[in-house]
Amino acid sequence: MIHDGFGTYPKYTKATHALCHAHHLRELKGFIEQGHTWASRMTTFLLAAKQAVEAHHGALSEKEAKRWEQVYDRILMKAQHRLETMKPLPKKALAFIRRLQKRKEEALRFLREVHVPFDNNQAERDLRMVKVKENISGTFREETFAQSFCITRSIVSTLTKHEKNVWDSLCLLLTGDTLDRVLSTT
Repeated sequence: MIHDGFGTYPKYTKATHALCHAHHLRELKGFIEQGHTWASRMTTFLLAAKQAVEAHHGALSEKEAKRWEQVYDRILMKAQHRLETMKPLPKKALAFIRRLQKRKEEALRFLREVHVPFDNNQAERDLRMVKVKENISGTFREETFAQSFCITRSIVSTLTKHEKNVWDSLCLLLTGDTLDRVLSTT
């Protein structure tokens, strides 16, 4: 489960958690605008780590991941030290740093696990269509209509992610092909 670190998510104990760095980058941008130099370093770190993971086809070796973790720890340690000496105490920035320290494993899960993306932007984009549909139409008249809409959007998103022609694939699905067979065809 990739999320923004909202306080209730850890209560979902049967899920493996990862933090969404799109949310972190937005927060870091705000800290940069307030003059926090550590936020620039963390932004650079996150974007470089993302590039490194992509260059290694989705996951780093354990040795390489540990090296990135050490840099992460050093940036946070220096940031925390600097923030704790400031008057007045920048509570929001300090809370952000402490959250990244406390949830380090979740924050850096994308370094080691191929199936864990850097952010959950695709999921948010997929869900946004439900809201757009609701805003245009007012609401779904029945729950089954909402369910059908979500299933259709999920299929379209999956086809797009697998770089399949959506129209041709939907035609195949409507003639009785299964999604697994459609995805396995070239």
